[in-house]
Amino acid sequence: QVQLVESGGGLVQPGGSLRLSCAASGSSISIYTMGWYRQVPGKQRERVATITSDSTTNYADSVKGRFTISRDNAKNTVTLQMASLRPEDTAVYYCNAARFFVQYWGQGTQVTVSS
Repeated sequence: QVQLVESGGGLVQPGGSLRLSCAASGSSISIYTMGWYRQVPGKQRERVATITSDSTTNYADSVKGRFTISRDNAKNTVTLQMASLRPEDTAVYYCNAARFFVQYWGQGTQVTVSS
């Protein structure tokens, strides 16, 4: 079992930056592919970025060049650095840990991009 807790969300102006953190407990994340997903009301949850156990990263086209995912296995944390934020980035952001057919989710943190 892996418990995930996100933090760092909030209100930011367009063009601004935010840093989301995901703290894991219960098990080491080192063997998991970690990811950030987001969801807005009425829409499906979408993948934002993932990082594999060997630190290979993958990004949604909509965030490439603006968001950076990283992991610190020693601290059992995953971070999403978001820059050049746009109103369309507004969503609840969820941390995910996945390995084979097992997935764990955090409770989510709200990110609102608005002037």
